[in-house]
Amino acid sequence: MLARKLETPYPIVLVVAGLVLSFIPGTPRVELQPEFVFLVILPPLLYSAAWQTSWRDFRYNLVSIAMLAFGLVAFTVIGVAFLAHWIVPGMDWRVGLLLGAVVAPTDAIAATSIAERVGLPRRLIDVLEGESLLNDASGLLALEFAIGLMLNEKVPSVGEAAGRFVLLTVGGIVVGLVIGAVTYLIEKRINDGPIEITISFLVPYAAYLAAEAVHASGVLAVVACGLYLSRRSASFFSAAVRLQAWSVWGAVEFILNGLVFVLIGLQLPWVMRQLGNYSLTTLLLYGLSFSLLLILLRACWVYPGAYVSNIIRRRLLGQPEPLPAPRMIFVVAWTGMRGVVSLAAAQSIPYTLSDGTPFPHRSLIIFLTFSVILVTLVLQGLSLPPLIRKLGLVRFAGPDCEEKEARRIVIHAGLSHLEESRARDGEEAAAVYDDLSSHYRQRLLEVDGQSEDQPAGAVDLAMHRRLSADLLRVERQTAVQLRDQGRISDGVLRKLERELDLSEARLQLES
Repeated sequence: MLARKLETPYPIVLVVAGLVLSFIPGTPRVELQPEFVFLVILPPLLYSAAWQTSWRDFRYNLVSIAMLAFGLVAFTVIGVAFLAHWIVPGMDWRVGLLLGAVVAPTDAIAATSIAERVGLPRRLIDVLEGESLLNDASGLLALEFAIGLMLNEKVPSVGEAAGRFVLLTVGGIVVGLVIGAVTYLIEKRINDGPIEITISFLVPYAAYLAAEAVHASGVLAVVACGLYLSRRSASFFSAAVRLQAWSVWGAVEFILNGLVFVLIGLQLPWVMRQLGNYSLTTLLLYGLSFSLLLILLRACWVYPGAYVSNIIRRRLLGQPEPLPAPRMIFVVAWTGMRGVVSLAAAQSIPYTLSDGTPFPHRSLIIFLTFSVILVTLVLQGLSLPPLIRKLGLVRFAGPDCEEKEARRIVIHAGLSHLEESRARDGEEAAAVYDDLSSHYRQRLLEVDGQSEDQPAGAVDLAMHRRLSADLLRVERQTAVQLRDQGRISDGVLRKLERELDLSEARLQLES
């Protein structure tokens, strides 16, 4: 509620709230365990994010997304490896490589929530959401290599690295698709809200654990499974179940995100206790300098990365995409906020090396990660809305022409079906058909912001409900066809689908 009054993304308010709570005497010590994040929190949040992602837009922007999710992650890891010793004296390149892998993944929850509220172009939001879906996997892969390098003191060969990367990515995607296909076959045979919602909570854990069991990427498995089932959900969820599932998942997603960001704030005392050898001034200098380094590394990558992506998309893929304006690229550079995955990754670092000696700079890595999360969330999160307005990007967000055209097509499909049914039923039900035709014509006017008075008359209610249910079925099929043809995004389909679900629920209540 406070975040809404302040017009500030709730993750920022919750992190600050956690920090304030951590200074209150008697507050219990809360240590954020990496297993809790990776095995309990991450799968459902990834699954929900993938479910809400438009496959059409994700696929269309895949080159730009990959340039950030894989290219930027690699650039960040290498950049930190070679520059970290300028910030922290005595930190060699191997520890820097590990630190870079820890902080490479971004958390786009705050960034996308701000961007949507202030009207940032949908194209940028799609890229940021896609980046946050994939860069967890690439960052954790880099972390695995870096820890292996520290423990085994062996640099993997190019062949070993490529083989591991293929197993991690392809294996994760295959496992996710298999789990999704099995779930689809099960869901097709069930129409029970509580059971289907329970299954929807089990699926991301099944995908994640199955992938981890074969040493593939659990993150990519969950993302692939979520994208697959979201695409198919129109054919196995009934209207009532879909309404229930969205409500339950919306609440659960909010609770998990809120819990995570509060817990991040509560970590400060636990992190500080492990750094008794450093003065507060030194730690603040390290934290701010390292945060600035990451912001600069992202900025250094996104400009040439956007140019290379544009060349690939235009010349190789034939996509008629103009090069984004420099100010749009700058906004992408300013949205590199880190979150709980980075903190969990830092805390997953072993306490000792293979020979039993303490892992070098482990406590400092955790502190620097915490500092980056705090600085990027608060500094970049609070400055992003005025920055977007100052750069004049809000004006690019106009009406959703795709949605308006989809509404026209869906309504015309209903009218056509109505005329076919009228010819079949004859004139004995003329009053019902006239009433429904008038209602559909009124909806066409409302799409263009017009209206007219609707005459009221007595009709056969039973026939009216039967025809209305049939028309809803036609509208739903038409909307799904538009999505399958790539004419509308999954987001537009979900919006139309929700309105149809509510209409169908009202009909069932009236029956």
